[in-house]
Amino acid sequence: MQRLSSPDESSTPVSPPSAPKPKLSKFYLKASLVALLLLIAGFWGWLRSPHQFQISPIQGAANLALTPTFSEVPDVPEGLYNYGGSATWALIRPRVEDAIAEVYPNLQLRYVETVQGTPGSGQGIKMLLDGKIDFTQSTRPLKDEEYEIATQRGFKVTQHAIGLDGIAVVVHPSLNVPGLTVAQLRQIYLGNINNWNQLGGPDRDIIPFSRQSGDSGTADYFQEYVLQNEPFSSTVVPIYSTTDALRQLNGATGGIYYASAAEVLYQCIGKPIPLGLSQDKLIPPQQGKPTQNCPPTRNQPNLEAFRDGSYPITRSLYVIVKENKDREQLIGEAYTDMMLSEQGQQLIEKAGFVRIE
Repeated sequence: MQRLSSPDESSTPVSPPSAPKPKLSKFYLKASLVALLLLIAGFWGWLRSPHQFQISPIQGAANLALTPTFSEVPDVPEGLYNYGGSATWALIRPRVEDAIAEVYPNLQLRYVETVQGTPGSGQGIKMLLDGKIDFTQSTRPLKDEEYEIATQRGFKVTQHAIGLDGIAVVVHPSLNVPGLTVAQLRQIYLGNINNWNQLGGPDRDIIPFSRQSGDSGTADYFQEYVLQNEPFSSTVVPIYSTTDALRQLNGATGGIYYASAAEVLYQCIGKPIPLGLSQDKLIPPQQGKPTQNCPPTRNQPNLEAFRDGSYPITRSLYVIVKENKDREQLIGEAYTDMMLSEQGQQLIEKAGFVRIE
C-alpha cells in the first residue's frame, strides 16, 4: 500500500514572487487539498467495500484473508429469509444450513422452488429481481440485461464468486470412447456429429441430453462457452433435472449428458469421459480411473485439475446479492461472508467443489 505524503520541501532559495504567483499558489494549494481529500475518501470507501476478490469461470482463485468461522462473521441478521437458484448448489445447501443453524438458531433460511420453468440459476435470478426471494445462488454470472432490470427497479445486484466447479460429461456405461475434445463436444450439441462411429466409437446414434438454457445456469454456461453462443441442435433432448437425465441416459446406449462434476460423479449410472482441448491432452473429471464398484465406492471430482486449469471446462459458483440498503442486502452480504469464511470454504470443498485459495 502506498503512503500518501506531502510534496517535498525544496531547499533551494526562492526568489521573491512576482505579482500573479501568490494567486496561483493559493489555487494549486486548494486543488491539492481537494485531490488529497478525494484520495482519502476513495481509499476509505475501498476499505469498507466487501468482497473485493472474484474468480472468473476459467481462473483458479484469488488470495483471500478468510474469516475463520461462521460465528465470527459480523452483522448476521435474525428472522426468516427466502432464497433460491442453482440446482447444482443442492450439494452445498444442506451442509451450510446445518452449520448456520448451530451458530445462529434465530436465523432461518428457506429455499424456495420456482413455480415456472425448471429450477436453476436463471429462475433464481428472476425471482430475486421480482422481489420473491432475498438472495440467490448461481452457477453463471449476471447478464447485462439483469443488471439493467435491477437499475430500472431502483436497486443494484452484485455477484460474489465463492468457489469453482468442473463440468463433467457422462455417457452410457456400455459406450467405449477414449474421450472428447471440447470441439467434438460442441459439434455433438450443434447436431453436426450424430453417430459415435464418427468419434472412434460403435455404430450407435448419439442422443444428447441437456437442461433448458435460460432456466439452468449450467446450460447457459455451456451454450456460451462451449457452443460459443450458437443455439442447441433440435436433436438435443430437453430434460427437467440431472436426476431425470441420468434416468433417461440409463436407457439410451448412445446417450450423453453434461452437468456439475460433483453432481453426476457420485451417481452410479453415467460413465464419465475425459475432456481436453486436443486429443493428446484429455483430462478425466474424476480422480483416477472410473470406479467399477459403485456403490459403495463412488467417483470423486478431480479438484486439482479443476484448480490448475488443466481440465478445460470450469465455471464459478456465485452468491447474487440485492443491494437495496434493506434486509435483502443484509442477509445476502452475511451469507456471502459466511461462504467466504474458512468454515464455508471447507464445506464447499467437502461438497466436491474447489475452494478459493
